Amino acid sequence: MNWQAISFDWNQVRAFLATAEEGSFSGAARVLRTTQPTVGRQIGALEDALGVTLVERSVRGLTLTEAGRDLLLHVRAMGEAATLLSMVADGKSQEVTGEVTVTGTDLLSAVVLPGVLKPLREAAPGIRVRILASSELENLAGRDADIAIRHIRPEQPDLIARHLGDFRANLYAASDYLDRVGRPRRIRDIADHDFVGNADPDRLIAPLHNMGVPVRPESFVMSSANGIVAWELLKAGFGVSMQPETLGESEPGVEKVLPGFPSLEFPIWLVTHRELQTSRRIRIVFDLLARGLAERVSRPQSAA
Repeated sequence: MNWQAISFDWNQVRAFLATAEEGSFSGAARVLRTTQPTVGRQIGALEDALGVTLVERSVRGLTLTEAGRDLLLHVRAMGEAATLLSMVADGKSQEVTGEVTVTGTDLLSAVVLPGVLKPLREAAPGIRVRILASSELENLAGRDADIAIRHIRPEQPDLIARHLGDFRANLYAASDYLDRVGRPRRIRDIADHDFVGNADPDRLIAPLHNMGVPVRPESFVMSSANGIVAWELLKAGFGVSMQPETLGESEPGVEKVLPGFPSLEFPIWLVTHRELQTSRRIRIVFDLLARGLAERVSRPQSAA
């Protein structure tokens, strides 16, 4: 469907977006400070304008149709961009001050976040960001962080979680390592190489077996719970390691072990507190992270 060819009411779009993110008409009504019937009418009007069904209603609650999931990707980006553009245009983003703590894995914090957060200095220079490099899920619940970037969806009901998409990972090694030991020609040949493991190397064995690589626990000659250390061990030539493609494809002296080897995908969730609805500084950083990270991942297939 060509969404650009259709003109619709932004209030209807806001009702749809709030419903998708809150999971119910009542939740959307609470966020928008309106009534549940009004939200239902606005979404119905939007569906009529577009000529498609966006939301399916059942005894189990609301779910988005395929058309709804497609539209959600666009209206989220529209809403985030409109909010920041409006604040920048009238100078309000310049007035927002305070600290926002963002937590992510050590490798993501060191390699991805600096580029994603760079526009913040111009858009809202009064916001100070503290990056907490950690994989602990308790960071948000204990209020050690305002926003978390995680690979699994949190189960706490008081948190807001958005699935941005999936990072792709593949097997990489230093070129000088492969020059020394030889490049594999078949998938099974990869198992003959040394491996560098991350936090829990044993967890990688099963998916590699499923992909035709009969790797063994003793193959992991080096490992580290610190992702940056594991990455440096790979670069130093200790062996093969499963690493994000966004990192492996851009690093000189590092190459994919076997061209055509299928990628593993792991989800990226952006998580924060309900305070997102009332804190302007958290909203600005959350929206900026959502846009920046979404540009680096494959798109989600569901609206969860």
